[in-house]
Parts: sequence; C-alpha cells; structure tokens
Amino acid sequence: MTEPAAGGPAPVRILVCDDHVVVRAGLLALLDSAPGIEVVGEAGTGEEALALAARLAPDVVLMDLQLGAGIDGVETTRRLTTGTATTGAPTTGTGRAPHVLVLTTYDTDADITRAIEAGATGYLLKAERPEELFAAIHAAAQGRTALSGPVAGRVMANLRKPRPALTDRERDILAQLATGLGNREIARALFISEATVKTHLRRIYDKLGVDTRAGAVAVAKEQRLLP
Repeated sequence: MTEPAAGGPAPVRILVCDDHVVVRAGLLALLDSAPGIEVVGEAGTGEEALALAARLAPDVVLMDLQLGAGIDGVETTRRLTTGTATTGAPTTGTGRAPHVLVLTTYDTDADITRAIEAGATGYLLKAERPEELFAAIHAAAQGRTALSGPVAGRVMANLRKPRPALTDRERDILAQLATGLGNREIARALFISEATVKTHLRRIYDKLGVDTRAGAVAVAKEQRLLP
C-alpha cells in the first residue's frame, strides 16, 4: 500500500470478505499495492465479517456473494448497511455503517437485484482490471455507485423493461405466495375458493413467464412487483 502524502487524505480502510483462501490472499496482495487503500482485516464467513466490522470500523467491505456455510453475502450486506449484527447491536462503534462493494463472479439479474436491495453501494465482477477495482473502492468509500459495465447494462435493461400488468387480486395472491402459503391457505386468507386461486396462479405464471411458484416469487422480487 502506498502511504498518503503528508497532509493528504487518509487511506480507505478495507475489510475483505471471501470464503476462498487463495482468492482472498490474491486480493490482499493486489490491494497492498494500491494507492490510498489499507486492508484492515479479512473474513471467510459472513458472521466473521460482521464481528470484524464491529471491531475494525472499515470504510468499505469488499464482499463476495457466495460464502459457503452460514449467512451469504447478501444477508451480510444487509446487516452491515443497516448497522445491525445478529444481536441487533450496531456493527461498528463509530455509529456509521460501512459501505459494501460486492466483488463476485455472479452477474444474474436476481443476484444484482438482491445485493442492491440489501444496500450494496457497488457491484463489481472479479474479471475487472485492478485499476477498475481500485477506482470502485474509492468511489464506494465516498458513497458513490460503482458498477461493472455488464452489471450496469443489466440494471438499465431491467429499468427499461415494462413490468407485467398484474391485477390487484393477482398481486394479493402473489404476496401470499411469497410468504410460503399453499393454495388452501391463500384461499382462506383472501376468502376465495381454492379453484379461484389456481386460476389466478395460472394467469400469474403466464404473465411472468414462469412455471413454478418459486419462479414467480423470484421474478416478482426482481421486478419489484411485491410490496
């Protein structure tokens, strides 16, 4: 790491969270050569990242999405950015939450949407050049959005994509579906017949282009069709 010039800005304090030891070691070596960046800790699990963030108060957490056992990167991001750990206590003693910059190999619409909704400041792919990573870290530290080119393209495409026109009743059923209720429970909750629920579900599937309950909920979340 390059030391800041006298009187210059303090380096960006980074916590790296990735469950692959080799990948983590490579990132640490890479970031050590970056100007204005200081790695203050490394974590292999989401739980470890939360504990270290509380103790080290990093400016930015570099977060992988898939973390093996335990909570994943999205849930860890949510807890970091909302300022709460599993106990509900603040994640840092400074009274401010760190910015989270996702660094992953996954670029599906669902992954991007979940991470951004969880509070991620940026979303970068591991295929990016080191210079792009360094710039994204500095941007994230200032609260500015940093997206890989392919990710930005997906975000813009989704924003331009017209949302399926669901009726109010279909939205009601979709909301019940997202809670995990079966057809009979949905019918009871909405005071309609089970046959009516099945009819609406077929229409919902057709409009969303899916053929399963899980697929309908996933698309509804991606396109922000749920309250």
